[in-house]
This record gives sequence, C-alpha cells and structure tokens, in this order.
Amino acid sequence: MTAGAFTPPRPSNEPVRSYAPGTPERASLQEKLRELEKNTIEAPCYVDGRPVHTGKTFERRAPHRHDLLLANAHAADEQTTTAAIDAAMRARTDWAAMPWHERAAIFLRAAELIAGRHRDLINGSTMLGQSKNVYQAEIDAACETVDLLRFNVYYYSRILAQQPDVNPTGVWNRLDYRPLDGFVLAMTPFNFTAIAANLPTAPALCGNTVVWKPSEKQVFSAHFLMQVLIEAGLPPGVINLLHGDGALVSRVCFEHPDFAGLHFTGNVDVFRGLWGAIGRNIGRYRAFPRVVGETGGKDFVIAHPSAAPEPLVTALVRGAFEYQGQKCSAASRAYIPEGLWKRVEDQLLDTTRSLKMGDVTDFTVFMGAVIDEAAFRKHQGWLERAAGDPELEILVGGGVDGSEGWFVQPTIIRTANPRHEIMETELFGPILTVFVYEDDAWEEALDLVDTTSPFGLTGSVFATDRAAILQATERLRHAAGNFYINDKPTGAIVGQQPFGGTRASGTNDKAGSYLNLLRWMSVRTIKETMDPPVDYRYPHMAPDA
Repeated sequence: MTAGAFTPPRPSNEPVRSYAPGTPERASLQEKLRELEKNTIEAPCYVDGRPVHTGKTFERRAPHRHDLLLANAHAADEQTTTAAIDAAMRARTDWAAMPWHERAAIFLRAAELIAGRHRDLINGSTMLGQSKNVYQAEIDAACETVDLLRFNVYYYSRILAQQPDVNPTGVWNRLDYRPLDGFVLAMTPFNFTAIAANLPTAPALCGNTVVWKPSEKQVFSAHFLMQVLIEAGLPPGVINLLHGDGALVSRVCFEHPDFAGLHFTGNVDVFRGLWGAIGRNIGRYRAFPRVVGETGGKDFVIAHPSAAPEPLVTALVRGAFEYQGQKCSAASRAYIPEGLWKRVEDQLLDTTRSLKMGDVTDFTVFMGAVIDEAAFRKHQGWLERAAGDPELEILVGGGVDGSEGWFVQPTIIRTANPRHEIMETELFGPILTVFVYEDDAWEEALDLVDTTSPFGLTGSVFATDRAAILQATERLRHAAGNFYINDKPTGAIVGQQPFGGTRASGTNDKAGSYLNLLRWMSVRTIKETMDPPVDYRYPHMAPDA
C-alpha cells in the first residue's frame, strides 16, 4: 500500500482562539457551557457502533463544583469487554482493506467537526469535566486534538511513500504497511482530551481496530469525542469505547490471544503492572504485542546565574500552575542560583499569590480544581507533611479547600535537601519545590538534575551564557525527552515538538510524529520477479572446456 497521488499537503497548526471579552467565540462557548450544565447525560459504552447500557453506573461530577452532576457512566463488565474485542476482530479485515485515504478522510472529517461546529462541545465538556480554564481547554481539546488528527494523516502518507530504493531489471520490490495482527487496547488519562483522542485514533488510522478505555475522570468529554467520531463516519467496531474499571478491561484484553498492542498514558506504576501482565501472558499471543506508554515526569527547571529574571518567573508560574500542575510535563522542581534567587523570589511569590482560582466557567480564573477527591487528599497530605518537615519551608500557598470543589492553592516550597523525597516524586498537582544552590555550583546542580528523579520527560534550562546552555544540553541529554531552552517545560505542539520521554517516563515513542505511527504497523516486504529462472544451475557450475 503506497500513498500515491493522495499525499496530502503538510497541515498548519490549528489557530488558538482568544475568547477575549466581546469576541463571538466567547459568547458561543459560554452559551454551550450553560447548556451542558443543565442536563446530566447518560454515558454508555459503545460496542460495534452501538450504545451499551450495562446498568452498573458511576457518577462524574465537575471537580470545581460538587453539586454539578455531569454524567452517569455505564461501566463495562467482562461480557461487555469480550463483546468489544469480538467487534474489533470482526471489523479488522474490512477496515484494514479500506484504501488508506478513505480511512484518513474519516479522521480529517472529525478534525473539521471539532475545529468547527463541535468546538464548543469538546471545549465545554473538557472545561466542566476536567476543570480546565478556557485557554487550557482550547489548546488541548480543540487545537491539539485537531492537530493530531490532521498531522497523523500527513505523517502516515509520508510513511507509506517510503519504498525500497533499488529495483533491478525484472524485479519489483515494495513494502506493505500492514496493521498489527490483532486488536489494540488504548488506555487514556484524564488530563488531556487530545491524548484521549489520539491514543485510539492513531492505531486506527494505520488500519488497526481498537478497544478504548478512557479514564473514569474523563468520561464526559470522552462521550462526546466518541459521538464526533461516529458522526465523521467511523465504521462500527473500529473503535469500541469501554468505561469503568481499567484493571478489569485490561485483564480481559491481555488474556485474549489476539491482543496485539497497548497504547497507554498514565501512572508509571500502573504501566509497569500492565507490562508485567502482558509478559506473564506472552505465550498466549499470536504475535509479540507492541507496548507504547507515556507515564509522567518530575520535570525540572534549572537556571544558570546568567538567566534573565522575568522570563524565569513567568516560566515557573505557567509551567508549574497551569491546569493545576496536572500535566505530565508540569514544572515541579526548580534549581536556582542564590544570587538570582534573591532577584526573583519576591516577584515569584507575589505572582503566585495573585493567581485566581475558582469555577472555570468564570473566564477570569487562572486555575480550576484538581481532578477528584483522591488527588485532593494526596496533595493535602503532602502539604501537611511539608509544613512539619524541617528540611522544607512553604513560601506561598499550602492551603486546600474542599467545601465546594477540590481546590488546592498554588504552592512553592523551598527545600534545604536537594535529594528530598519531594524532589523525586511526581505529585501531579500545583506544588513547585525549589532548591537554591550556590552560585559557583552550576556543575553540581546539573548532576542533581540528572540523578535525583527516576523520570526523564521534560525539562528546561534558563541562561544567556551560551556555553552554559551547551553544557546543560549535553549533561542533561537523557534527563528529558523534551528539552526547552529559555522556555517553560510544557506546551509541546504537534508538528513542532514531538512529545515523549524515557527512564520512568515511558517508551519515548513521540506522540504527534511519524515515530508513534510506526509502532502500529507491521511491515511486509514483497519481492516480485517478472521472469523467474527456469534452471537451478548457476554459471560457475558449468564444466571446464
């Protein structure tokens, strides 16, 4: 299968709308938010293109409003999960045989629907269900989702165009980019609607059929994403949506002989457990499964004494506290030289105090609530421990309020111990810990960054000294899969910064690039000889004259 004449042009990134006062997009989205708040939806599973109401339901409420019930979601049981696998296996032959550009057209249409008349729906459901402010929802649910769908089609066409360079006379060599031999399980997180869209659709674009298990905390926007895909023309059985218990769904999938791949984003311990389960079942499978995972980070910002103060402050505030620090890439540990710290401390703390937190339907807020009570209690526990730890000092924040929503104040902690547990552990919340190092200890600080945490997802260096930038880039080569110079360690854009990390942060298969798509293909080489030989003997076998 080759791209041929259907190679699409390289897409442009979807423009980010401002939602400034007086703009039509602001008024339209506010109207959609009011509409979504009025009605609690039923969120069924979708198997073979049809809604499945299992009767075993769980609630999804807005994290910033305990009183706002958004959805009653139907959890999959073993029977529903098996039915989803069966539907995927029935659909796979026809789906894989469909011309690639016909498959691509479905996802391009989904992109147009999300960029256009369903933009408010996808943004609004993300804001309410995941407590994202309007800007965070726009860059995620609308723009990044659209970019992933469009760029994946472009990258896929480029892959198909890669064919053998040498075809001797009488021989035609070609590559057949097959899907995997079985079904793919996509397990997606709560924090990015775009990830929830990409993990099932990227393998599907490559001809695979998928069982999709989104986070229970993202069921509201996942429900509407599935409806958009169906409206875009996705055939029954290609992507089957299962809500509920990830342990149950994964167990049933991993025990099936046709399990062919896992596409995962989430907690590192969960990923290790899933990989272990796959390993224990390895003898069951028709083929060795592909395992692709992104598992979080303990992302760093390191400043050199030459760093400019104002950009550093902005990067720390945005990097640590946008979306309540619930990004795999969020800045959660910072290393700042003493002389520079004296220049930035007051501005950093004052800016952090000024951040407005509240209901995300108020477009003036910077932060919403953390995702649920479990996250709230975890952060509350860390802050209580920090308050009583002699090696830690809470400089700003430290408070929580669970009366109306799961609100955790943006918090900055200073540590005297650069290898304290809080500098190693992913908290996934609005907590930034700072270690102030001596001005002449730059190289020691680089070593701390590289060796303190087991993760290796994102990080950034701030400096105006070019030699220092070069030194940090080389010394921290394996400390971050996405490395930023004089910028925050968040905000990767499809087509610009392919995303992923190594060490405890995952398999580094770079979502938003051709590298990820290659993982969902099993390439077959085809050699066709036009006039095959009819005599087994070679010239050297002839007798001497």
